[in-house]
Amino acid sequence: MRRLGGWLLAAALLPAMVWAAEIEVANPQLQATEDGYVVAADFKFELNPRLEEAVTKGVVLHLVADFELTKARWYWLDEKLVTRSQTYRLSYHALTRQYRLSTGGLHQSFGTLSEAVQVLARLRNWVVVERGDKVVRPGESYEAALRLRLDMTQLPRPFQITALGNRDWSLASDWKTWQATPPPLPVPEAK
Repeated sequence: MRRLGGWLLAAALLPAMVWAAEIEVANPQLQATEDGYVVAADFKFELNPRLEEAVTKGVVLHLVADFELTKARWYWLDEKLVTRSQTYRLSYHALTRQYRLSTGGLHQSFGTLSEAVQVLARLRNWVVVERGDKVVRPGESYEAALRLRLDMTQLPRPFQITALGNRDWSLASDWKTWQATPPPLPVPEAK
């Protein structure tokens, strides 16, 4: 009977283990700077061979970092104060034989895919609450959440159909949540 119970438990947990996150979010922090509150974190992941091949053959991968800041309320649902997303474009240019990582209007070129992924894995100084925005009060406790995911809706249509339900095209982290108590913003230097 014990053996049957063990097998049933393993069978129940197997789908959860198979669909576990491929990206691990480590060391997330909400920090005060002169520009406002910024997020810093490390993402631990590797592109699987299918995704590496797709990038090398010219498919642009769009990876999206999502951030949320909520305030707990005892009388109603938690209040979502901040929701931000930032998209990174990872591509390969055959003419220059360079991998390119772009976000906003900034572009960086790399000789190897692993160098580009290494830079992508280090999120630094992402302004999520601008100075002057009164939504966050220093010293109060908030719940912050961060994740990184491959946006499959940005893939070319044939790849979207192939990616549907295909584990090789799945790349995402679970939401990493932590308690954040923002310190006061530094006083800007007089110029």
